[in-house]
Amino acid sequence: MRPFLLLSTRAEDLAADGEYTAFLQFTGLPPERLHRVRLEAAPLPELDLDDYAGIFVGGGPFNSSDPEEGKSDVQRRVERELAGLLDEVVERDFPFLGACYGVGTLGVHQGGVIDSTYAEPVSAVRIRLTDAGRADPLLAGMAAEFDAFVGHKEACSSLPPDAVLLASSAGCPVQMFRVGRNLYATQFHPELDVEGLVTRVHVYQHAGYFPPEERDALIARLRPARVTEPGRILANFVARYGG
Repeated sequence: MRPFLLLSTRAEDLAADGEYTAFLQFTGLPPERLHRVRLEAAPLPELDLDDYAGIFVGGGPFNSSDPEEGKSDVQRRVERELAGLLDEVVERDFPFLGACYGVGTLGVHQGGVIDSTYAEPVSAVRIRLTDAGRADPLLAGMAAEFDAFVGHKEACSSLPPDAVLLASSAGCPVQMFRVGRNLYATQFHPELDVEGLVTRVHVYQHAGYFPPEERDALIARLRPARVTEPGRILANFVARYGG
């Protein structure tokens, strides 16, 4: 069976390795069926999509809506490479699931508006599926409402013209959308459980998501969260496309 591909943009080994482990855990894939490419470390190698069953894009520190002059050379390269890859992915309606940074990349590529209007602090929020979401095969068996972890400085304030809204939250109207039949993006993190998020809080405590002096209090607020449903999206993705 063909493997899946995880594209990562996290420069910190602890966060990048934790993300990979989380995707393994929630997809149920063995390591040999989840190839990882760390885009921040080197240019994207030439890919033949026919070698893969589907593509995941993890989250990361890059914000698509940052002013161009404020982006690093690495961020500009990663954005160019992802845009080129998405040209083919969209044309072929190739299975794609972007988590958090997926909204910025796929949303921009498809003509959505990505800005800071609906940024959310690091927290667990209640996600509500739309009618289209409840009918979508990727969300089969999901509760109509569930909690998920978020923490982002930008979000989609205007849905791409041809996208279908699948999920929302009170503080962020676009939490998940679909393009075509097989391309998905979530604003929340389907790969995160409490321990995974606590690790990221430590790694990114100086990245502007929260005041560093509030780290321990934030972790104390996060620990009681019961986030159990979002990981099923990753398992459903593999079940749908990995056969």
